[in-house]
Amino acid sequence: MIDPTKNETHAMQSTLQPLGDYVASVGMQRPLADYSQAEVLQLIDVVITSYQNTLQELTPNDAPFNEDDIPF
Repeated sequence: MIDPTKNETHAMQSTLQPLGDYVASVGMQRPLADYSQAEVLQLIDVVITSYQNTLQELTPNDAPFNEDDIPF
């Protein structure tokens, strides 16, 4: 991400705790290369969900569009 906004930076930082919790549940000593495909996909889901939830909390009205913008 080039030049993240203050909110994007905050959202990235908010992923650290859920990411750490997930890695701890999988096993802190396991290399990422030893994760199964399902475990990697779950790790990605944890990070993206946390990031998106934080951005939504910080900017609840900042959606790509709303119903009033739809021309039909």
